[in-house]
Amino acid sequence: MLGKIALANVVSDVFAVGATEIDQIKLIVTAPTEFTEQEREVVVPMVMQGFLEAAKACNAPVQIGSIAENPWCVIGGAASAVCHRSELIMPYNAQPGDALVLTKPLGTQLATNAYIWMGEQQSDSWARLRERFTVADIEQTYRIALESMSRLNKTGAELMKKYGAHAATDVTGFGLYGHAENLASHQTADVDFHLDTLPIIKNVREMAETLGRGAKLLAGKAVETSGGLLICLPRDEAAGFCEEYRRCTEREAWIVGRVEKGARGVKMNPNLNILSVE
Repeated sequence: MLGKIALANVVSDVFAVGATEIDQIKLIVTAPTEFTEQEREVVVPMVMQGFLEAAKACNAPVQIGSIAENPWCVIGGAASAVCHRSELIMPYNAQPGDALVLTKPLGTQLATNAYIWMGEQQSDSWARLRERFTVADIEQTYRIALESMSRLNKTGAELMKKYGAHAATDVTGFGLYGHAENLASHQTADVDFHLDTLPIIKNVREMAETLGRGAKLLAGKAVETSGGLLICLPRDEAAGFCEEYRRCTEREAWIVGRVEKGARGVKMNPNLNILSVE
């Protein structure tokens, strides 16, 4: 699963500009130096297998760049697509009146951390969470996060082109707010992005509140891994995009805000609509 998530993350930047046919993927993987020889022989091939299996959906050859030892486990790489500029959706043409659409839920970091803490006997965080959540709750939240992180943004990219998207970015390490802010700052038009809806993985909001992390999550600043696409779509096309995305993936996409005239910033609605995503 780690390999599948890594592949989805690697190709996400290409999909975010509407390039849907990837020509080559390069894999880079390192094994932690603390691994025993047996652990390296078992774990590293499993990670690579997941990466290669997920790459099949991109119909692109994978070049194995390097396999080495490192203090940390590293799994990643680079993806390239050769195409004409006219085939791309450049990330700076958002227009006043556009709808903001998000294709994956938020909360992956806390969902995965909670699962890890559950296996640590001395974890203070788990001691607090277990007063409110069962093991089954944590496992369900973890499974939702894994499915989301390993899902390719390829369908989102294809539908971006079909429905005339004006700009997009993928949502990863800087969270929804950080990536929205970066995208807004590069727009040609004088616009602001207004966010009023946050789709969050089931139980994550309650976990964040229990651990005193609710403010960061509800500010859209929680770190995400292999998140969805945040897309600026013509307002009249947004509902159609979400409906077709649901038919193609059996997963939801959400209208999370709008584009208005402004000064290339992001504004969070103080009365956010919080959705629990299963």
